Amino acid sequence: MNAIILSVGDELVLGQTVDTNSAWLSQQLARVGCEVSGHITVPDSQQGIEQAIRDAASGCDVLLMTGGIGPTADDLTRQSLAAVMNEPLELNESWLAKLHDFFRARGRAMPALNRIQAMIPHGAEMIDNCCGTAAGIHAVLHRTTLLNRGIQAMSMHGEPRGEGGDTCDVFVMPGVPKEMKAMFERDVLPFVAKRSGGAVILSRTLHTFGLGESAVAEMLGGLMDRTRNPSVGTTVSAGIVSLRINSRFDTPARAQAELQQTEALCRGAMGDLIYGADEQTLPQVMARMLLSSSRPMELTTAESCTGGLLAKMLTDIPGSSAYFRQGWITYANEAKTQMLGVPADMIQRHGAVSQAVVGAMARGALDRTKADFALAISGIAGPDGGTPEKPVGTVCIGLASRSADCVTRTFSLLGDREMIRDRACKMALTMLRYHLLGKAMPF
Repeated sequence: MNAIILSVGDELVLGQTVDTNSAWLSQQLARVGCEVSGHITVPDSQQGIEQAIRDAASGCDVLLMTGGIGPTADDLTRQSLAAVMNEPLELNESWLAKLHDFFRARGRAMPALNRIQAMIPHGAEMIDNCCGTAAGIHAVLHRTTLLNRGIQAMSMHGEPRGEGGDTCDVFVMPGVPKEMKAMFERDVLPFVAKRSGGAVILSRTLHTFGLGESAVAEMLGGLMDRTRNPSVGTTVSAGIVSLRINSRFDTPARAQAELQQTEALCRGAMGDLIYGADEQTLPQVMARMLLSSSRPMELTTAESCTGGLLAKMLTDIPGSSAYFRQGWITYANEAKTQMLGVPADMIQRHGAVSQAVVGAMARGALDRTKADFALAISGIAGPDGGTPEKPVGTVCIGLASRSADCVTRTFSLLGDREMIRDRACKMALTMLRYHLLGKAMPF
């Protein structure tokens, strides 16, 4: 079975409010094996809402709607649904009484405007709202009826998509996330789960850093075949290329087994490029690696262009005092010399953005602490300061340790100032990660 999520509200269309409801609903539907065919957002316009309901209902088995069922003049979802059903709105006396009780319990009379919240289309069912005044609505639309009214029953891809016969179940819920979630979990999810017959969609996300999306796709090869189940796709965010595995099967056991098998294939194809899974971040993974030895290993930092961002990433992790004691922000050349002992003539000869200088920064930081490792970063984050020899995005990173020679690398990072600084810090952590793995970086 499949579903479409329809969000209503001017504030959503104008970008004044982020639609978190649709993302959450999609996640919940996946748990019970219901495919989401699309997310639709429309403004507070009755004509627009009506058309969206007709289009969506013709292409799905379940239509989930959020928003537009408040008491004000711009709340038009119930009226729009009634028009599509070709039915009048009727007063639900039971919910009207609950509304009066709701306001009476708060020491005031119910405003006349709230009376509309006790009205639903004839033939629909009221869904109780345990958290507010906006009751939900459950209605059934018949595709044949829509067709007979001259509505072209085409999905977003141009073909009929409904799988459950001639009907589409429509659930209208509040736009307020707390109210919507309570209503969905209590009344809507059990309905969808029963209809799906025990099917499930299980997901796993694997994270990589260092290679571009196209290079990752080449390494995955046939695993990214779009006809494959479980499917494997890639997404990019803040330089992290993530592999998203979705396993769709009739039983949770089968879905889990297939998911694990495909995950193993992905890990086999990508090797150590995969640093973590699901909600794990690169700093979290590095924290675990530093703490996993017989005694916690300590790390210190010396930063120039990143201005303390690397130290922040490390100390964002709870318990970071076990592996991070201090760091230096040596933005000016004089600070590099005075605080870390970088020879002034070295900076003069090679420039502050050079492997020689970051190596000296890393060794200077290590010599001034009891840490096991030191990471140093110096670069040109822009937007100004670049030269033909060292353009914006040139970043040098040094890694010093007590058990090996200092390692330095120069990288050419793309993006604006914020992106370059962020990627520089992640690259520094990646250098340390491969060092702890005892392997050379593959890029």
